[in-house]
Amino acid sequence: MSKLKQNLLDFSFDELQTFCISNNLPKFRATQIWRWIYCFGTQLFHEMKNISKSDKAFLDQIAYVPRLNVSEIYESKDGTIKWLVKLDDNSEIETVYIPQDDRGTVCLSSQVGCTLNCSFCHTGTQALVRNLTAGEIIGQLMLVMDHLKDWPSGKNGRKVTNIVMMGMGEPLLNYEEVSKSIKIMMSDDGISISRRRITLSTSGIIPYIDKAGTDLGVNLAISLHAVNDPLRNKLVPINKKYNLQELINTCRNYPNLSNSRRITWEYVMLRGINDTEDDAKNLVKLISGIPSKINLIPFNPWPGSFFETSTKQSIDNFAKIVMDAGFASPVRKPRGQDIYAACGQLKSETEKIRKSQINKLVPLHTI
Repeated sequence: MSKLKQNLLDFSFDELQTFCISNNLPKFRATQIWRWIYCFGTQLFHEMKNISKSDKAFLDQIAYVPRLNVSEIYESKDGTIKWLVKLDDNSEIETVYIPQDDRGTVCLSSQVGCTLNCSFCHTGTQALVRNLTAGEIIGQLMLVMDHLKDWPSGKNGRKVTNIVMMGMGEPLLNYEEVSKSIKIMMSDDGISISRRRITLSTSGIIPYIDKAGTDLGVNLAISLHAVNDPLRNKLVPINKKYNLQELINTCRNYPNLSNSRRITWEYVMLRGINDTEDDAKNLVKLISGIPSKINLIPFNPWPGSFFETSTKQSIDNFAKIVMDAGFASPVRKPRGQDIYAACGQLKSETEKIRKSQINKLVPLHTI
């Protein structure tokens, strides 16, 4: 691909309009091109039927609509699909699709690697390489929709209904590109996924939390994992910069919170680390007064990890305390664990997992 050609997936709608005008194309061409790309998944200009033949030929000379290169596709026995994607600079990221009875969720990466080094997270063992562009973020969603034959985007019975920014990387450390890509996803003239079906997850990059709420209005998920600073400093090192009290105060003021729009607190259950009844009671105190739901996530082991999954009894006891306090507290069922697609397992140096390896990884506790 010639470097002179412009990747249109990197453009917001306003930028696409500017691009058309600066190349002496009528302004309305931007709307037409946008709809072909994001409503119909069209890659080739000659297939854009309501554009003149001469303009299609010209566009072919100055622009392109790419797809990300897929190195590997892994399919789990539970229906989860994971893509290992190779970018133009040979960096790798992972993208996951999780089908459920009432929804289909795509988990998108925002960075190559991660800089936060959360001790229980496999992605955190991979050094940060770089931020993804908006085109590389939206491109992940488009390759999933291609694979699922989910075009046109607004059709009845669509397979992709929800987006979570919970893949590789910390989204709020790549805010400008992440926010641009989310606005593309939400565009009524395009992929048209409601802001209520998009969740942005963060470990607590406080300066951008309020900005995300104001600019995007999407759901917020906080990777919490501990209810005191000493432990969270170890599990989620960014806590040394933005401590728990600052984080809680910021979340308390997140725009438009209500019982129908709650903050999700992600809490990985680590045996003997953060799973006691006192931890549960302190969690309830910590988030008191904030419209919330709590996602209890049984730890998903990975090679080299030194944590174990909490026992079923510990998780059940923890969940009961939280629910008795009035908070919704679903225990997340691990999905795609056999292909390393579960929460905290994404890492681009992907290897297929034999059943014997999985059996060694998952501690079997008697309850």
